[in-house]
Amino acid sequence: MLAHRLIERKRDGGRIDPGEWRALALAYAKGHVPDYQMAALLMACFLRGLDRSETAALTEAMLQSGERLELGHIGKARIDKHSTGGVGDKVSLVLAPLIASLGVAVPMMSGRSLGHTGGTLDKLESIPGFRTNLSLAEAAAQIEKLGCAMIGQSPEIAPADKKMYALRDATATVESIPLIAASIMSKKLAEDLTGLVLDMKRGSGAFIPELDRVLELADVMIKLGEDHGCPCVALVTAMDRPLGRACGNALEVEEAVAALKGEGPPDLMSVTYALGAEMLVLAGAAADVDVARREMEKSIGTGRAAECFQRIIEAQGGNPGVVEDPAVLPQAAECELFAAPRRGFVARIEPKRIGRAIIELGGGRTKVEDVTDPTVGFVITARPGDWVDAGEPLATIFARDRSGIATGRNGLRAAITIADEAEPPLPLISHRVTSAGAALFSNE
Repeated sequence: MLAHRLIERKRDGGRIDPGEWRALALAYAKGHVPDYQMAALLMACFLRGLDRSETAALTEAMLQSGERLELGHIGKARIDKHSTGGVGDKVSLVLAPLIASLGVAVPMMSGRSLGHTGGTLDKLESIPGFRTNLSLAEAAAQIEKLGCAMIGQSPEIAPADKKMYALRDATATVESIPLIAASIMSKKLAEDLTGLVLDMKRGSGAFIPELDRVLELADVMIKLGEDHGCPCVALVTAMDRPLGRACGNALEVEEAVAALKGEGPPDLMSVTYALGAEMLVLAGAAADVDVARREMEKSIGTGRAAECFQRIIEAQGGNPGVVEDPAVLPQAAECELFAAPRRGFVARIEPKRIGRAIIELGGGRTKVEDVTDPTVGFVITARPGDWVDAGEPLATIFARDRSGIATGRNGLRAAITIADEAEPPLPLISHRVTSAGAALFSNE
């Protein structure tokens, strides 16, 4: 009867109290509330919204539905980074070993592909043997030893959220600011963090394209962190074009390895360094962002960051040889260049169309249980604003067979627009958000 009563109340615009959220989350995690009732409640929340105290109560209820990492004994600052999702966004693969190489503990809990966006776990699992399903005890032991573990949401962490997350994807209730904030922060707060950095995507390829709603979501998450003694900083970054060149699981791992060796694309490195600098300052490992950037560049230049990634891969059952030889990664059976159909400016590279094309190639999922092909995707060398001639290569298609090449070609035709002129893209990093509010980001 509890679920029925709460559905009715929220449907009519009422509030759900903290004790009711707690009872509901525990009952749902144990299977005592059926999915159809939870789906109805989520839709009522999506349509009616949650106020600040309800969002905090839902976050706390999901957090309390499971266990937490216990890391206070390791004697280090513990900082994670979360991205709201994009195409070509392999920043986590670079940041985790890079920041861990500088003496900060990084308990990085990530997700799988969702909709058109890629998933860090799928990328990591393209490394032969790599295990992301560590238990909390295994993760804690590895973080104490190596300073980092790159894991998925274990059954022990916020089980109510894990079930709701899958249900939201199936019931078109993903794009709700309170539900997004509560889902993300219930998992992050379970990591026993001393700080969190948020990468808030905006633009046509983001789950929430509009800047005002992105800033609202950042503010809600930062306040939820404050409530639990976890200071947060958010940067708003562009997702009106893919980040970096590689889009697709194994291809993105290869590009991340190149970035750890100082050979990453400029846009990827700019976002990585900006987020990493915030992590190091939050951890007290650098006095300011300029010092932090120099330390990161030094770690990459000396090979320390790449070596840290090797140790993490080996500890989690993967083949560390991938750092020295990308051919260790699974390889696509077919590849083909995609050329510009006419001369002109690259006016647009639409990330959602790129992401959907990767799904059609088999590299993403439309259902939670779908198995992804790690080999497929694109390496897109053209950037918005580039002038190109007819026949000039813009990208390479990687596919499992010849029909996949045709699928990839159609996807790129739909995603890449060549025109006589091009509008400037969004600034790569536009805003910095803290508990004091939002301000324009400065590279100076």
